[in-house]
Amino acid sequence: MTMTSTIQTLRSALNSQQPHKIAKALELPSIATTKDGKRKPTIRKENVLVNNVDWSPVANAYLEAAAAAKAGDSLLCYQAQSSLHSAFNHIFGSSKGNILVSAIQVVCRNTHRIAVETQDDSKLQHAVNLLQESFSKCLNDRTEFQPDETLSEEGSKKAGVLYIVNQLFAMYFSLNTLRLCKNLVRPVESRNLHLHGRAGDLVTYRYFVGRLYMFEDQYDLAESNLEYALQHCHKDALTNKKAILRNLIPVKLLRGRFPTQSLLRKYELKEFMFIVDSIYNGNLRAFNDSLTKHQDIFIRRGIYLLLEKCKTVCYRNLLKRIHHVLDKKPHLSLMELAKAFKCLGVPMELDEVECILANLIFRGYIRGYISHTKRVLVLSKSNPFPTSAVILSKAN
Repeated sequence: MTMTSTIQTLRSALNSQQPHKIAKALELPSIATTKDGKRKPTIRKENVLVNNVDWSPVANAYLEAAAAAKAGDSLLCYQAQSSLHSAFNHIFGSSKGNILVSAIQVVCRNTHRIAVETQDDSKLQHAVNLLQESFSKCLNDRTEFQPDETLSEEGSKKAGVLYIVNQLFAMYFSLNTLRLCKNLVRPVESRNLHLHGRAGDLVTYRYFVGRLYMFEDQYDLAESNLEYALQHCHKDALTNKKAILRNLIPVKLLRGRFPTQSLLRKYELKEFMFIVDSIYNGNLRAFNDSLTKHQDIFIRRGIYLLLEKCKTVCYRNLLKRIHHVLDKKPHLSLMELAKAFKCLGVPMELDEVECILANLIFRGYIRGYISHTKRVLVLSKSNPFPTSAVILSKAN
């Protein structure tokens, strides 16, 4: 497409006042994988005035960004796109209704995508500032938001909030600035904007919020949000389901809920197979070996510490098996338990064994008490391994 035809397409879209047509006109091509080595083409400045609004800064920046993308120059492309985004924010803030909501979403997506392509965190941080401005202009629109309304000159710009929030979530996670996520969650949920919108936006929002709660050790909320994301994710979006499961499985494991091996095979989550099996069987050595083997992967995903906490469930299931082997005797010698740990390749002192047992009792995984003087664990005669503490555990 020539520069002239590109401008004509944009002008036609703006004159049509059709939201999705305007958005499509602002879509940027993918950045070429290799630079073409040609001289940068001269971009002729265009005057684009539509309905008394000067779109020239947006149009000219778009031409520069598209040319840079074709040439494979991500830095130059981002420079032009950031100018486009800044100019578009100015126009968007003073526009009527929410006709430009689809367009601002496309602009935000382009800015995020190109910033990532530059592989420069400073560009990604700069992009965050541009998207935050877009978010504010949507959120602070005084027009009352009506769920599922058609985009029009009377509509509320709040219709664009959730999509932009999801883009910002992705950027915050990439930059490891999770503390900023709360600045998005509070205003969105106080206005109930997370309850309405396109299915994809709702699923993405719950996915990121679930991960956020997971990092804050709020596992009930993490599980409910990630469960929602998984259940409402499109049936054919296997890659997205896999991403959700990578976070949901550790949360469920900590709560004693085990995925089936067929589920792990279906989504090619082989790194969890031996972890799940070792926790189920109370096999401490296998658990430690599996955690060490995939340590780098788990650390990159931010789930290593959570999986390490699952060792508590492994201890619980091991104790239950020992209890069964000893004909369910209510008294377990700490010395016998220490020998069992040693046989499993996890030698430990009696004080360490006592500490583990005290933690299990405190957290409700087992019922009983420890006689420190006699070095004996006294289990409750009634349901010493309550299922309410480790729900749906396959070890029961």
